Amino acid sequence: MKYYIIAGEASGDLHGSNLIKQLKQLDNSADIRCWGGDMMQQAGGTLVKHYKELAFMGFIEVVMNLRTVLRNMEWCKKDIQAYQPDVLVLIDYAGFNLRIAEWAKPLGYKIVFYISPQVWAWKESRVKKIRRSVDKMLCILPFEKDFYKKWDYEVEYVGHPLVEVIKASKNSPADPPLSDKPVIAILPGSRRQEVSVKLPIMLTMARHFPDYQFIVAQAPSLDDAFMHGLTGAHPNVSTVKGKTYDLLRQAEAALVTSGTATLETALFGVPEVVCYKGSAISYFLAKRLIKVKYISLVNLVMDKPVVKELIQHDLNEENLLKELTLLLKDTAVRSRIKADYAALWTKLGEKDASSRAAKVIYEEAVK
Repeated sequence: MKYYIIAGEASGDLHGSNLIKQLKQLDNSADIRCWGGDMMQQAGGTLVKHYKELAFMGFIEVVMNLRTVLRNMEWCKKDIQAYQPDVLVLIDYAGFNLRIAEWAKPLGYKIVFYISPQVWAWKESRVKKIRRSVDKMLCILPFEKDFYKKWDYEVEYVGHPLVEVIKASKNSPADPPLSDKPVIAILPGSRRQEVSVKLPIMLTMARHFPDYQFIVAQAPSLDDAFMHGLTGAHPNVSTVKGKTYDLLRQAEAALVTSGTATLETALFGVPEVVCYKGSAISYFLAKRLIKVKYISLVNLVMDKPVVKELIQHDLNEENLLKELTLLLKDTAVRSRIKADYAALWTKLGEKDASSRAAKVIYEEAVK
């Protein structure tokens, strides 16, 4: 069968790669064409567009790059029509993928959406479009099934794909130490514009904790010169590339930009501070439109403030110092967070999301 998969971010590349591996186990003749990244290509997909060309963050940034976005969308439509897949698989990346679904469904393509758009956070009315355009919605957060039920739309909860990934990593042999000092991890994100705003604030902690090594997880989409320009002035700061999970296995605490990384950090059991800062206009619009109590997936899944979130103006040196000191020095705080992390594992469940998703996608393709 022929599968066309679209992922537009680093996390989608990870989950897409595991999905491709499972599809190839189910379907020996699987022919997979994809938008994504190096991991999806290494898993056996034919990569036609890298997510580095697609990742724009925030309302203003998308508007500024609108011509590129629209050009990519038109190219994608032509490529799908030329390829004629048996099923179109859309992984997250909602702004782009929902428009592709709306275009593709009337043309008779079968559409499976893996990793639901966060319509529960804003634009709930999008569910009406999803019902019209998506044949199967595969959810990875436990509360999403109840959310869609309110809209009389049956979806399938397949489990969170990070559970299987992190379980495998934690069970693998121990890694060589990344430093002689105790380690504090910094996960600043994968987009240049978000890293340039948030990382300098995160790095102010290095001079307050000289006995610790601050190690920044450098995304593959970011070049060395750019990262060195931000980190080079700090003697107890270093970077690693392609070793984020090694870093989290060794970290005493972490400073993490909002997104999937907050959940990864929690599943590794690392106490964290969640950091978010965007452009003033993007933040103003987001605050008016987004309807959730928390920005981190950890707090959203647990429905309580498990980890501290420092957002926009609250993300400053003084607040960050206070919260990081608590994580490192207050044993009661560390114990409470660790207990909540154990409950998070239970809440997400032990399902093998990639294989369950691949099964649904394969069944849809052969209909």
